[in-house]
Amino acid sequence: MKELVGILGGSFNPVHIGHMMLASYLVQYTPLDKVWLTLSPLNPLKEPDALIPDMQRLAMLELAVKGAEGIGICDIELSMPRPSYTINTLDLLKRRYPHKEFRLVIGSDNWRIFEQWRDYGRILSDYGVIVYPRPGYPVGDIYVDGVEVVDAPVFNVSSSFVRDALKKGRDMNFFLPQGVYKYILSKKLYQH
Repeated sequence: MKELVGILGGSFNPVHIGHMMLASYLVQYTPLDKVWLTLSPLNPLKEPDALIPDMQRLAMLELAVKGAEGIGICDIELSMPRPSYTINTLDLLKRRYPHKEFRLVIGSDNWRIFEQWRDYGRILSDYGVIVYPRPGYPVGDIYVDGVEVVDAPVFNVSSSFVRDALKKGRDMNFFLPQGVYKYILSKKLYQH
């Protein structure tokens, strides 16, 4: 049987405890064997405001997953053409890791706009999607082939909240994975 890997994509600008708690929940409470936090250089549906360099975001992910059971990092999109489209990422992962099976993990906010994604129908049919609840976006009843809804805890923490707090000089030690806050302060990231 193939190892089942959940692909949780994001800009991780910065990675925070909500990302880590969700990934941990998915590994422990769903059929997923692993969750790969997949660093996206630029989401085609988002503005690139305040996006720090890829290598710094990757360094923070490495600190975040250190010692985390079942949670890994995937940096495949950093070497792909931009903007990066999820279907291309999943297809490349499937070719590169034929012994693994992949599922896309998205929040209920992204589910609402999923039909805007490139080849969304093929993502559903070829890979499947796991949808988790996000604040302000109730999951409701989703009865679509290829979609599994999980009742993950809802965390009202976002990277934009963390960036704003850092800009204001707030202490974000408990909002960021171990080592990430120290890294941010040492590199003077998100301070202005």
